[in-house]
Amino acid sequence: MVGLRRWRHNPLRRPTDLAEAWVALAALLLIVFAAPAAGWAAGRLTGASLTEAARLQHQRHHLTTAHVLGPDPGEAWAGDPDAPLSTQPRPSVKAYWKAPDGDRITGTLPVPRPDARDEGDTFPLWTDRQGRPVARALGPDGVREHAVLAGIGTALVAAGLVEGARRLVVRRMVRRRYAWLDREWAGTGPDWGRAGAGS
Repeated sequence: MVGLRRWRHNPLRRPTDLAEAWVALAALLLIVFAAPAAGWAAGRLTGASLTEAARLQHQRHHLTTAHVLGPDPGEAWAGDPDAPLSTQPRPSVKAYWKAPDGDRITGTLPVPRPDARDEGDTFPLWTDRQGRPVARALGPDGVREHAVLAGIGTALVAAGLVEGARRLVVRRMVRRRYAWLDREWAGTGPDWGRAGAGS
């Protein structure tokens, strides 16, 4: 915004001041229009890509129910009873579930909830086509959140890059201006105050 003030007509305005004003205006327009457009485009592309990935996941992953048979006999739970639940290690249980083809599978699973550790408890489980446990399939809310974050992040990075470029260009202009002033001073300065120097 400081650069934009240099548009004003002023007899002391230097050509570099006007160039800085043009650079500031270009940066402002890019930040206001191009950065949000880049964020919107990145969000759309991310959303489309993740929607396709979620569709494939829903084709390959199947939701079933795991039935707890009891605690995992090979695990000694080392949790701190006084610590918050969010920091507790997740214990494993022996459980069974059905594969998509109907076969019953028994195995050891980490417990998703602290209240699903006793025999007879159930919890949802995502499996692949062979009945092996897999990560939960991405839903529409997850796709939307990732797309929005990608869009916001891209817009912020684009705005930061524009501002960084503006600062570099203005810095080069200022250095050139100072170099020009140093040359002028070197040619004029030593004559000041000397008798008969004509200054």
